Amino acid sequence: MSHTVGVRQAQKQRTRQALLDAALGLLEEQSLSSLGLREVTRTVGIAPTAFYRHFRDLGELGVALVEEALGSLHAMVRTVLIEQAGVEAQIDSAVAVVDRHVREYPAHVRFVARERHGGVRAVRQAIAGQLDRFGAEVAEALTTQPTAQGWGADDLRKLADLFVDRLVTTAAAILDTEDAEDAEAERARVVEAARWQIRLITIGQQHWRGEAEEG
Repeated sequence: MSHTVGVRQAQKQRTRQALLDAALGLLEEQSLSSLGLREVTRTVGIAPTAFYRHFRDLGELGVALVEEALGSLHAMVRTVLIEQAGVEAQIDSAVAVVDRHVREYPAHVRFVARERHGGVRAVRQAIAGQLDRFGAEVAEALTTQPTAQGWGADDLRKLADLFVDRLVTTAAAILDTEDAEDAEAERARVVEAARWQIRLITIGQQHWRGEAEEG
């Protein structure tokens, strides 16, 4: 009996993933708000009613795609910020993580870039929640750096949000290089620009006295 249950669970998980993959493919050319449930189920080869065994609606499916797209990215960035010694190495590693993520999951990055300000509220909220968590994790990592000495929690969080915003913007910019005449050269230019911009943020950090001191 337990074997039968295990087989059914595995099949259910495969169908769920097939729905996610099908939706992601269809979303290459359209927004989630314009996607039809029947389009997704037809692509997978299941009846429309079977969709509801896995998701309440397309909004919930979109939230799952957000988790796939961003769930591991911020953890990887946090890890390199903690493990790498020196600001230059941290910057290079963080930007490299984002560059690699775009290379490996371009459809996911495109989905997040489009839906971050899109028409499906649950998905917008899920993206905002993931980016908020991203900022919190970067702020935690920054507390381990010598340059954070004397910084309050609020200032560190604002700094972390600057890093996150720059990394997210960089991911979208890298994605936009796909259609360039010399895509690799343009990609390298975007990556180097991101490193330079984040270095400017760290220079500002070194000279920032904080709101408490300025008051």
